[in-house]
Amino acid sequence: MITPPVILEFIRARSHHAITLKAILSHFNLPAHERRYLKRLLGEMVAEGLLVKVAGDRYKIPSQRELVTGHVQKFEEGYGFVIPEQEGIRDIFLPPKAAHGMMQGDRVLARVDRRGSRPSGSVVRVLDRAHERVVGKLERYKRFCLVQPFEQKIGPVTVQHGLEMGAREGQVVVVEITNYPTEQMGAFGQVVEVLGDSGDPEVEFRVVAVKHNLPVRFAPDTLAEAAAVPQAVRSEDVAGRKDLRSLRVVTIDGETARDFDDAVGIRRMDHGRFRLWVSIADVGHYVAERSALDREAYARGTSVYFPDRAIPMLPPELSSGICSLNPEQDRLALTVEMDFDATGQRLDARIDESAIQSRARMTYTEVAAILEKHDSEAIRRRGELVEDFRVMEDLARRILARRMARGSIDFDLPEAEIILDVQGKPEDIVRRERNIAHRIIEEFMLEANKAVAEFLTARRAPMLYRIHEEPDEGDIREFAELAKSFGITLDLKRGVRPKDLADALRYVKGRPEEDLINHVMLRSMKQARYAPENAGHFGLSFETYCHFTSPIRRYPDLIVHRVLKEVLRSGSLAQESARRLARMLPDWGLHTSRRERVAMEAEREMVALKKVQFMSDKVGEEYDGFVSGVTKFGFFVELSDYFVEGLVPIRTLHDDEYLFHERLHSLVGRTTKRRIRLADRVRVRVDAVDLDRRRIDFSVVEKYQESTAEDAPEVPQRSRRGSTPSGGARRKKERPAKRGRKGKRR
Repeated sequence: MITPPVILEFIRARSHHAITLKAILSHFNLPAHERRYLKRLLGEMVAEGLLVKVAGDRYKIPSQRELVTGHVQKFEEGYGFVIPEQEGIRDIFLPPKAAHGMMQGDRVLARVDRRGSRPSGSVVRVLDRAHERVVGKLERYKRFCLVQPFEQKIGPVTVQHGLEMGAREGQVVVVEITNYPTEQMGAFGQVVEVLGDSGDPEVEFRVVAVKHNLPVRFAPDTLAEAAAVPQAVRSEDVAGRKDLRSLRVVTIDGETARDFDDAVGIRRMDHGRFRLWVSIADVGHYVAERSALDREAYARGTSVYFPDRAIPMLPPELSSGICSLNPEQDRLALTVEMDFDATGQRLDARIDESAIQSRARMTYTEVAAILEKHDSEAIRRRGELVEDFRVMEDLARRILARRMARGSIDFDLPEAEIILDVQGKPEDIVRRERNIAHRIIEEFMLEANKAVAEFLTARRAPMLYRIHEEPDEGDIREFAELAKSFGITLDLKRGVRPKDLADALRYVKGRPEEDLINHVMLRSMKQARYAPENAGHFGLSFETYCHFTSPIRRYPDLIVHRVLKEVLRSGSLAQESARRLARMLPDWGLHTSRRERVAMEAEREMVALKKVQFMSDKVGEEYDGFVSGVTKFGFFVELSDYFVEGLVPIRTLHDDEYLFHERLHSLVGRTTKRRIRLADRVRVRVDAVDLDRRRIDFSVVEKYQESTAEDAPEVPQRSRRGSTPSGGARRKKERPAKRGRKGKRR
């Protein structure tokens, strides 16, 4: 079959110049009806930017020197950049005139001019528009209305009178774009939904959902299927399963959790050994492939968690009903039974379709009260479970010690928890508690994920791996230069190893530069993602890894469950299943990785909004903080107490004229030579809080401690795609070994 790669290989092998349509048709020697298909395919490849059509009905492959495909990143000053999709190509600068007809995120084909110190260019064609709808505040004028998007880089959208659906001045609306901007004029559109007044938590939620295209309501056919799912396990459901209902297992989760994917049980064996059971909800039993439930779960890809609510991947009849491992209820599961020796090394693993019954719904706080605080009331209340928790702690610490010795990277970055009042308004921001109970569940879930990945890999079953590739050489070299200024030497001659980076984190533990090293190392990492090829997990230092333990809220786990169940029942995959998986897994990996990133961005935006709201009544107050980012227009400061970040604009620095040193990632006074750089301790005053722009402005009260780096540390610079005045849109990468709810996004 003729596919785009076949066509590209033919053109690439035969000519550095354009090749005629006649030559392409002649080479493939196709009948008439297939020639029509080939012409359509060539047109699609041109639209995608894979080919360029030139005069004379000729086609050529765009070279890196001429044309690149990428996404537009715009800035408030009017200019922009094209961020190439191809690896190893520098960002393409778009002057204001070239950027004017573009919108933030548009996928474009750009022509590159490499004359001068940096590549610049112009847009040849818009391949995909990033925004069909935008959300913002409506402004009424005499002859027209304007919608000012909350994402400032998009630019205003003009709405003619009569097309605003009666929205009042200042109300939040969703506008559908009917005419995209050109070099001569801006965008036009029509209001399709009036969300309400700003400041209402429900409106804020809808704003984030619309901006990130998050489906809030389930489709009617999905809800109908969910309503038909039985809410109790039937005897026929248990037939053929391993009956583990007499085994003592518990769920351990956060106080507000409603969906319990996993339950754990443990037993101390002879000769210092342990036996651990990790049971995961058998979501696949209730969500049939290609059903309405399955189609919508795939489209969503993941559940999305906000401070006051969640957007679940599955309807509540499943997510908090029959699929949730609720206490004292029979439930269907997939159970990984693992034996460990006295050092915490896993000796073997057995996997079964099972039926279980959780003995108790435990919280992290309650388990920690038993293990760390030795709370007598909690110990009395939980009786026979207490010893199980002590054995779990013992095993988890041994597993952790082995993982750390192997070189697993464990970032120790504080995370903020937003405390809301009954109206949904933020009343405090505190450091998210992390205790031994979190560690127990995290280590057990890692082991179960790894065991399943190894089991399926040994049987050559196609599957979705969770991979985390090595950092780019340039990124890690820049980090090594920074680390060197703090006394950390990385030997990169043999390549970067996880253990070297893990050792660096241990070296700075408890030191003033700890947060800086953690943050900059994290920025040097690639994002973890889903893929059918096993590239290993660099951050965890695992050769083979997948996501298996959260099928209620992650679609890739459900894919793994289905493959696993077929292998368990038949010993291997049928050839037809294997071929179908091999064909579908690349697209599934790309889609679920993309949906995960969307969810992370939406969650991050909502937290940023709550932080700005929390600071809105604190204008004029002073706080201690540290420099968390440096740009040509100022520097960012994160407050020590509240995990809130704001900008100190360079125009507010009156003691000198400050110049931005890009390589040193510092601002340096022209006369005083005073430096402002990452990790410097400062005291700042809150000058302004802009809720619509999600922006906080600070001014420096006192700079009382510089970071301990040498004079010229090399710091990984924030790319232009990440340097934004609001701070919230700066590029952030996933923590490859992120701490969180059961390894939520490792």
